[in-house]
Amino acid sequence: MTTNHLLEIKNYGQSIWMDNLSRDIIKSGELKDLVENKGICGITSNPTIFEKAIANNAMYDRDIEAGVRAGLPTYKIYESLVFQDIRDACDILRPVYEASNGLDGYVSIEVPPTIAHDTEATIAEARRYFQEIGRENVMIKIPGTEPGLPAVEQVISEGVNVNITLLFSVQSYINTAWAYIRGLEKRAAQGQDISKVASVASFFLSRIDSNIDAKIDAKLAKGVDDLNVEAKLKAIKGKVAIANAKIAYQEYKKIVQSDRWQALAAKGAKVQRLLWASTSTKDPNYSDVMYVDELIGPETVNTLPPATIEACADHCNVANRLETNLEEAYNLMESLKDPDVNIDIDKVMDELLTEGIDKFVKPFQSLMDSLEKKVKQLSPV
Repeated sequence: MTTNHLLEIKNYGQSIWMDNLSRDIIKSGELKDLVENKGICGITSNPTIFEKAIANNAMYDRDIEAGVRAGLPTYKIYESLVFQDIRDACDILRPVYEASNGLDGYVSIEVPPTIAHDTEATIAEARRYFQEIGRENVMIKIPGTEPGLPAVEQVISEGVNVNITLLFSVQSYINTAWAYIRGLEKRAAQGQDISKVASVASFFLSRIDSNIDAKIDAKLAKGVDDLNVEAKLKAIKGKVAIANAKIAYQEYKKIVQSDRWQALAAKGAKVQRLLWASTSTKDPNYSDVMYVDELIGPETVNTLPPATIEACADHCNVANRLETNLEEAYNLMESLKDPDVNIDIDKVMDELLTEGIDKFVKPFQSLMDSLEKKVKQLSPV
């Protein structure tokens, strides 16, 4: 019998969630099997995932027809489809939620990406999603934009579980962690129970390396006369995302040791875990499980797409590496400022956040368009 390395990772205090959801895996029993037998203890979804799940999938047609007969607008039909899938997934994961005392067993759904820069709309939609889905173990995804963080703080204070997404820079993670803390402080000050509120901070990985590797390749393609400079550039490739994540985890440790966090922990608050996202390796020259192997450590989550789950179950090399080679990580990030390298990491992170929102807006709008076509086909003339 082969070893499932996903189960080994749990022994190091890291939870493995799956970055995928569709009605097919719910109805076929595949999701139940992944949860009960393969070590998957949470689900993350996003507009891209739902576009792939719903577009051209006959499994949703009956519910779309019901929405058309009820005279629902397209976006309400979309919500009826997605909310039902989220509820069903929450029910499958409910035993995990209960057994882990609310640490795991969550299913994440994102507010519409079109409102990423609108604080009030984000608050209103997060509240509504949480109430309408009606499951304790649902997490509402809110992008970690500047307008997103006051929304996080507000809805946390109201007892809504939040997955803050599209975090790229260490500073964006720190800002997110303090938004969570302020929300809990506000809730505690109102005399409300803070022990049942949960949050994760989704810190993105592979997109960082893809962006920086492309910049390095462009510099190398122009030709580098100095072999030392060439070596410096090549030494950075494929290393920045993991170094960045290791540094973020060190900031996490400082935050949870702070007096403000300790005061909340004494009242039963759950720690906001770092969640490693964007974990499928984009460059075929790199290990297909590098964003798993290198970032195993306690009080963290890693969310993996199906192909990475299979690869990791088969050949992850499991060890606690999250706090190894820390000096190397700090030096690597510092080396980006070297005049020979000259990569503005803050600019890269800003670019990635803008692109990240765009990458969710486009499939969201594409799904709305394809639903609109289907609605027109099914509507009585």
